[in-house]
Amino acid sequence: MKKNLIITFLTAFIGAFIFSLLHIPVAFLLGAMISVMIGSRISSIPFYWPVKLRDAGIIIVGYSIGLAFTKEAVLLILQKLPFILLITVSMVLFSALSALLIAKLSGINYPTVLIGSIPGGLSQMILLAEEIKEIDITVVTFMQVARLTMIIFIVPFLIFGPWFHASPGTVMQAADPLWTDLFPNILLFVFVSIIGIILSKRLRLPTPYLLGPIMGTAALVISGIKGPELPPELLDLSQLLIGAHIGLMMKLEKLPHKARTISLSALSGLLLIGGSLLFSMLIMGIFRFSPATSFLSLAPGGMDQMAIIAHEIHADLAIVTGYQLFRLFFIFFAVPPFLKWIFYKFRNKKQKTTV
Repeated sequence: MKKNLIITFLTAFIGAFIFSLLHIPVAFLLGAMISVMIGSRISSIPFYWPVKLRDAGIIIVGYSIGLAFTKEAVLLILQKLPFILLITVSMVLFSALSALLIAKLSGINYPTVLIGSIPGGLSQMILLAEEIKEIDITVVTFMQVARLTMIIFIVPFLIFGPWFHASPGTVMQAADPLWTDLFPNILLFVFVSIIGIILSKRLRLPTPYLLGPIMGTAALVISGIKGPELPPELLDLSQLLIGAHIGLMMKLEKLPHKARTISLSALSGLLLIGGSLLFSMLIMGIFRFSPATSFLSLAPGGMDQMAIIAHEIHADLAIVTGYQLFRLFFIFFAVPPFLKWIFYKFRNKKQKTTV
C-alpha cells in the first residue's frame, strides 16, 4: 500500500509541476487531478490516496479562507445583508433552473446535475456530493471542473476586455510569507481549527474539515488576532492533496453519453457565467460599483481566484470578498436542506412513476 501511495504522489507532483511550468492557473490542483486521473487508468499498479490526505488539504484551504473573514468584510456583509441575500438566493435559483434544463437535455438525474451546477468551490461541491446518496460523483466532478476551467479562462478575458476597462495593477508585490513567520501564532489557529472540526462533526455540519477551520480562524481574526499568511508551498501542497483525490474519483469511462455530457457541461458553465454577468449589472446600477468589482463579486468561481484578480486590477477587494464569502457560507448552510427537499421530491416522483 505504501508503494501505491508513493506512485500516486509522484504522479500528482509531476502533473502539478508540468502545469506550473506552463503557467496554468490553479496548477497544483488541476495538474495533480488530471495526471492522477490519466495515470490511474494506464498504470498496472493500483493508485492509492487515503482520505486523510484529502482532509489535510481541505483544512489548509479552510484556514486560508478564514483569514479573509476580516472585520471589514463582516461589516460589509451586515450593511448590505438583505440585498446580498437576495442576490445569492437568485443566483442559486438560477443555477437550479439551468440545472433542470441540462438534466432534461442530458437525461442525467436532476440531483446530480444540480450539485454539478451550483457555483460553489470545486472541492467543496465534490465533498458535499460525497455526503449525499444517489449522486454520480464522476458527473458532478466533471461539471465542476468544466465550470472552473471555463471561469479560469473566460473571467480574466472579460475583465481585461473593453467593457470592464480594467488593466493590471502596477503595485509592488509583497514578499511571500516565510515558514518561520508561522510560529508561534499558527499553533493557536491549529488548536482552534481542531476544535472547530470537532464541533462541526458533532453538529453534523457539511464538510466539517473545511467549515471547522473557516469558523475557528474567522472567529480569531474578527476578535483582532492576526493569523499568519501561509507560504505558497503549503498552499500548493493543499491543492495537490485535494487534486490527487479528485483525480482518483474521476472515472471518465463511467461518464454517461460522453459527447453530450461534455457539451452540456460547457453549456451549464456558460449559463452560470452569463447569469452572474446579468446580476452584476444589477448591483452595479444600484450601488455604483465598478463593472469589474460587480462581476468579480458574483462570478461563479473560487473566492481565492476572484480575490487574486480583484487585487490585480484594483477592484474593491472588501466587496468582492464579502459577496463571495456570504455565498460560500450560504451554500454550506442553506443549500444542503434545500437539496434534501429536492431529493425527497425527486425520490417520491420516481417511486410514483415506477408503481
